[in-house]
Amino acid sequence: MSSPKMKVRIWSDVMCPFCYIGKHHYEAALAEFADKDFIETEWQSFQLDPEFPTGKDKNGSTKEYLMTRKGISEEQVDLMQDHVERMGRESGLDFHLNQSIMANSFDAHRLIQLAKTKGLDNVMEEKLFAAHFTSGEDVGDHDVLKRLGTEAGLAGEEIEQALTDDRYAYLVNQDKRESEQLGIRGVPFFVLNNRYAISGAQPKEAILQTLEKAFGEWRKDNPVLQMEVSEGPACTPDGVCD
Repeated sequence: MSSPKMKVRIWSDVMCPFCYIGKHHYEAALAEFADKDFIETEWQSFQLDPEFPTGKDKNGSTKEYLMTRKGISEEQVDLMQDHVERMGRESGLDFHLNQSIMANSFDAHRLIQLAKTKGLDNVMEEKLFAAHFTSGEDVGDHDVLKRLGTEAGLAGEEIEQALTDDRYAYLVNQDKRESEQLGIRGVPFFVLNNRYAISGAQPKEAILQTLEKAFGEWRKDNPVLQMEVSEGPACTPDGVCD
């Protein structure tokens, strides 16, 4: 029987640079956490712009998107992107926001939902983030998604199904509905043990502090089983009987 684990759920969108930064801050905190083997991380779907039109012909540069759809001046966009790229470098990430392509992220989230059923959602998230923010790939393009899914360890037939099957669309929408119930207005948003939350790409130290607090309470509710053992003659799996 596997040991119980404390769950950390992360609402995120692959179009969100702070989600990528937050992911790496969280992973840095987890690397320093003594009880990391008792943590289960699960990625949840969130769309920053679910109304963005679908189709390759609708996709374009993120800079153009921010200027035309959000009404931000070119000067402001340049300053914003410079700031985010600087934050990325400080977190060990290589952002190329001038090359990033804006797309509707719904199908990318379908792929994440499939990956989640295989325990590969963290791998899938990383590949999607890197493709969008570093390589400048169109993660709304099914050919790109199929290749990234295969690289993450998913089977081709399963990927095809995920991109067309209502089951995975339902799971994406279910995550989005839950985010509304929780009052989540921005991402990344971390929920630890359903008791603590972290909003935004906070520093590693802040995440580690909350992780330790949440786990301390979880451990009280899930104590390590300790037994007094009376020893006697026994056989072991290696064939030794004494």
